[in-house]
Amino acid sequence: MSSLLAIFLIIATGYLLGRIRVKGLDLGSAGVLLMALVFGHFGVEVPKIIQDFGLVCFVTSVGFIAGPKFFRNFKANATSYVLLGLAIILSGAIACAVIIKLCGVPAPLATGLMTGSLTSTPGLAAAMEAAGEAKDMASIGYGIAYPFGVISVVFFVQLTPRFLKANMDEERKKMEAASTVTIKPYTGRLFDIEPDGFFAFAAAVVVGLLLAKITIPLPGGASFSLGTSGGPLIAGLIFGHFAHIGPVNISVNKKLLENLRELGLILFLLGAGVSAGAGFVEILKEYGAVLFLEGAVMALVPMIIGFFVARKLLKLCLFNSLGSICGGMTSTPALGTLIRVTKSDDVASAYAATYPVALVAVVLASQFIVILFG
Repeated sequence: MSSLLAIFLIIATGYLLGRIRVKGLDLGSAGVLLMALVFGHFGVEVPKIIQDFGLVCFVTSVGFIAGPKFFRNFKANATSYVLLGLAIILSGAIACAVIIKLCGVPAPLATGLMTGSLTSTPGLAAAMEAAGEAKDMASIGYGIAYPFGVISVVFFVQLTPRFLKANMDEERKKMEAASTVTIKPYTGRLFDIEPDGFFAFAAAVVVGLLLAKITIPLPGGASFSLGTSGGPLIAGLIFGHFAHIGPVNISVNKKLLENLRELGLILFLLGAGVSAGAGFVEILKEYGAVLFLEGAVMALVPMIIGFFVARKLLKLCLFNSLGSICGGMTSTPALGTLIRVTKSDDVASAYAATYPVALVAVVLASQFIVILFG
């Protein structure tokens, strides 16, 4: 089967699967991930550039959409976002350490499970580097836990409002009030290089990928970078916030951004699923299905603790809390679901505020766990 045929077949069947509703719940775009896992298991391969292209399109679009309100929202809740991001990753790291001690799971494998549960590729990279010759075990753990890590957060953001019997209209108003910002309009004449904003979008991606190449040394010989996810996200936020450079318009048509966001999401899920599906069954035969349970624990504990901290201690509104959970879990697919469920783009600003904190924390936690328990 050609790669081009496989890509569109996975997308089509994935959307069909995602539309199946059981008691009001559906997988949505995450259905593409499950179909990609099946195709990957049977040997279908998709070029890595497809996943990277999708990720860049998604996070850059999120940045542009959240940009006008992000900095005000972050300024008002900066401490809350930092504490929440740290709480989510720390609880996941503690769960990982407990499983290593109680279940005897090798540290590299357990750390891979943790990074898969948190859907954090940078965390996996840090764990593999710290694990040295045992880096393949970290990769195996990531592949096992990643699908549940995606689907669990997707269901969490759908179930929580229903469980709390939330009034979605009222919660939407609370989120809008928390994100309200007055933007001083540019009074001069703006010059459009390209009317829909493709130029501005491409320029933001270029800036983001250059930011992604900046590497910061960390203790233990490892390093940290924003990566393909963090760099374009930051660039999109900046472009979206300023909207113009002097007389040059760098804004993007919102409908175009929404389409690029959805396209990016499904391409990212497709690539990640096909990659994780290869050798999936063989891995389970070798290490046992109990790894699923251990990965589930590392996904559920951070979400539950994070939501408690957000609602009870930090007093964030429901949509702000759920957006922050998506960012703290570094869950790109869940953000797409949350935007659809809440019918509010404002949740992206909470995601974007918590995400960088969680990104740094999971990279550090992955290294320390392998070093301390390896």
